[in-house]
This record gives sequence, structure tokens and C-alpha cells, in this order.
Amino acid sequence: MKQGASSSAVPQQKHAAAAAFQFLSRFPVKMQLDFVPPLLRESVVYYPLVGAAIGLCVWLVGALSGQLLPAFPAAVLTLTLWVWLTGGLHLDGWMDTADGLLSYRSRERMLEIMKDSRVGAMGVIACVLLLMMKAALIADFIARGSWVYGALLILPMIWSRWFMVYAMSAWPNAREDDGLAVLFKGLGERREVQRSRRAALMLTLIAGVVTLAAVGLFKPDTAIADVMVSGFGTLRLWWLYPVSAVIVLPVACYYIGRLVASRISTRLGGLTGDTYGAMNELLEAALLTVLSVLQGLFWL
Repeated sequence: MKQGASSSAVPQQKHAAAAAFQFLSRFPVKMQLDFVPPLLRESVVYYPLVGAAIGLCVWLVGALSGQLLPAFPAAVLTLTLWVWLTGGLHLDGWMDTADGLLSYRSRERMLEIMKDSRVGAMGVIACVLLLMMKAALIADFIARGSWVYGALLILPMIWSRWFMVYAMSAWPNAREDDGLAVLFKGLGERREVQRSRRAALMLTLIAGVVTLAAVGLFKPDTAIADVMVSGFGTLRLWWLYPVSAVIVLPVACYYIGRLVASRISTRLGGLTGDTYGAMNELLEAALLTVLSVLQGLFWL
């Protein structure tokens, strides 16, 4: 019985991983899947892995375009790929959430506005400002020539998706009978506490392992790093940047995410599929900002 259960778990996890990539990205995963709630709940464990794959592509395109183009055009090209790889899924949630929350209406009216497929003025403004911020931060990395540390840019995409899953389990659904969030209902229910804890542990372990692997595989060459910190004389501080980023980013993600999710949940009576996407976008921008600040402190 145990061997049979173990052998059946392998294809089940393959389906869950494929579902995560199909749901959150445009990567060509050739597998026919039925997106039923149990499969979607299983797939959330692999969300950080999807973020790492997107981040790797973004880093490679940014590093290449930064060699061929000025910093800002290269950043816009990189950001275009970034948005395309996500299918605009999270960006759509960001705009819908901005339309609803910034309308300052009643809870019921805000949820109704967010459900409307049309985008309002506040959604457009929020989208433009967010994309400008991301493009500026990417351009900053390119302009500083900091792509030797490029793997660190993968980290915001890993941990923002980690928090999305945490938010699904930690806050109630604002809509009980419809909406994308309902498909994931059950992640935090008491009858599945043990299973949920195992999933949360696996999710965090995957995010942590991918983080360490990224920094380990793409760590900067010591000679280059020494040149970068030549202003400090013989003091070698280059290692403080990646080490601090690995520690600070998950912590910043958790506390910023909790603050934002709590405020949204207070106003809406819970979270929705749109707010999950909005928090992902916000955390990506916030964590990119944290990376930029750390870079200024420890590097240039």
C-alpha cells in the first residue's frame, strides 16, 4: 500500500508543478490538466519555483539588453518580458484592486467594482506608477553594472509568490461563493491543519533552497567584487550585499505583506483573487527597492 501511494504521489506532484506554471506564467508546459480546487491547492507549493523561473529569464534578458542598449530602454524591454511571462495576471489584479480600494465606497460596492472587467482611472494610474517604479529600479541595476549580482533580482519574484500562498491560508475570503480565491479555499481550514503545515513547510523550504541556489550559482567573481569595493581600501565587503539580501528580503516580504494584507482585509472583510495579485505586484516592487537600498549601503 505504501509503495503504491508513493508511486502515485510522483505524477500527482508533477501535475501540481505543471498547474503552477500554467496558472501563473506563459511558459509552454505541455500537459492537459483539469484545474479543479484540489489540484490548485496542491500547486501552490511550487509558486516560488515559478517565480524563480520568471526571475531567471528577466535577469538574463536584462543582462543581455544592458550590454546592447542604454539603461532605461533595456529596463523597459526587460520589464516587457516580465509582464508577458506572467500573462499580466497579477497586474490585472493590481489594477482591479486599485479601482476598488481607491474608490472609498462601501465594502459591497468595492467588491463589485473589483469584479467589473473594465479598468477605471485609478487602476490605470496605479498601473502606470507601478511599471514606472519597476522600470526605474531595473534601470538602476543596469546602470550600476550590478548584473554580476543579477541572481538577487530573482529573490523578489520568489518571496512575493511565497507570501501570496501565505495570505491565502492566513486571511479569509472576501467572497464566499465566487471569485478566484474560492478555488483555493481550504488551505487554512482546521480539518487540514497537519496537511497545511506540511505544505507551508515545503513551500518555505523550496523558496529558501531556490534562494540559496541562485546566490550560490551566480555569486560574483572575487576579482570583480574587489574592484567594486576598491573605495573601501583593503576592506572586503562585497559579500555583505548578497548575504544581507538573502536574510532581509524574506523578512521584509513577511512584514510588508502582513501590513498590506491586514489593511486590505479590514476594508474588504477578507481577500480576493485580485488582492493576491495586487500584493504580489506590490511586494515585487517593494523588494526591488530593498535590494536597491542594500546595494547603496554595501556596494556602491
